[in-house]
Amino acid sequence: MEKRIGVVGIVIENFDNTYKVNAILHDYSNIIVGRMGIPYRDRGIFIISLIVDGTTDEISSMTGKLGKVEGVNVKTALSKI
Repeated sequence: MEKRIGVVGIVIENFDNTYKVNAILHDYSNIIVGRMGIPYRDRGIFIISLIVDGTTDEISSMTGKLGKVEGVNVKTALSKI
């Protein structure tokens, strides 16, 4: 299957579940090219942006697991090539 490059945005609203998010990201570290995390203390949320390079199945598997974590919102934009 062909690899695609994309951006994944993650917003964590429940601080208690950050360890779950980090565990999932660790499991998929082979497709993560770059990561930037910003704690937005004024709003009580954490924002993580990822650059990914993997198959659509790999990326979808990761974002699907992230989206199942309570208090976590995930959005993805992938290249068409």
